[in-house]
Amino acid sequence: MDTTQLLKGVLDLAVLAVLKDEDGYGYDILRRLRAAGLDDVGDASVYGTLRRLFQAGCLTTYVVPSEEGPHRKYYGLNTTGRDQLQRSGKVWRTFASTMDTLLADGGMVA
Repeated sequence: MDTTQLLKGVLDLAVLAVLKDEDGYGYDILRRLRAAGLDDVGDASVYGTLRRLFQAGCLTTYVVPSEEGPHRKYYGLNTTGRDQLQRSGKVWRTFASTMDTLLADGGMVA
């Protein structure tokens, strides 16, 4: 199965999830996603997702000066983002549970 197709459908949720407890800048968010096991996630996909989530009102941003290079733009969840994470997480858990049932039972629901 091509995991890149699966990833496209859940990248918004994954990004919101990694920002749940701690703000992060683009490369940091990408690193956290990969450390969590999403090895196939691409740089451009993450940056595009951050822009889209910001434009949708789910994220706040702020700039932090860096002594080692250019300033870093940090992203954090706001109330809208936390609400979206909760809603999307519920949808994902229901979907994943359904798929687990289908795979375990061969599609037979008791």
